[in-house]
Amino acid sequence: MAVERTYLMVKPDGVQRGLCGEIVSRFEKKGLKLVAAKFTAISKATAESHYGEHKGKKFYDSLISYMTSGPVLAMVWEGDGAVAVCRGIMGKTNPQESAPGTIRGDFGMVTGMNLIHGSDSPESAAREISLFFRPEELMAYGRSADAWIYE
Repeated sequence: MAVERTYLMVKPDGVQRGLCGEIVSRFEKKGLKLVAAKFTAISKATAESHYGEHKGKKFYDSLISYMTSGPVLAMVWEGDGAVAVCRGIMGKTNPQESAPGTIRGDFGMVTGMNLIHGSDSPESAAREISLFFRPEELMAYGRSADAWIYE
């Protein structure tokens, strides 16, 4: 098993719509392990750092405004191939192109309000995790259920 960690964040629209529990449940039911979580407001500086690759794009200013408009649920999940598994559960960035059964496919309508962010690579995950969590906030623990999830 190649254990990997990834960063996920329920965005302000997901929080405002009361979907945090539903979203967390989908990752737990898949067999991923939650190793850190915090309910927080993102500062403008953190949002700009997090979404720095989009600076200069047409949607950048509205993205920063949106991400700082309300609280988010920041999380770190762990599991075999966690980045790809989580991205599959989330669905495509544009909810109208997302398959039914994915978070965005079931609950989203437009790209600008697509409920959840997830790291797109292990390298991005490491950078994003370090933006939102200190190393001591990441929990290491065993679960008896893992014997029923992994071979």
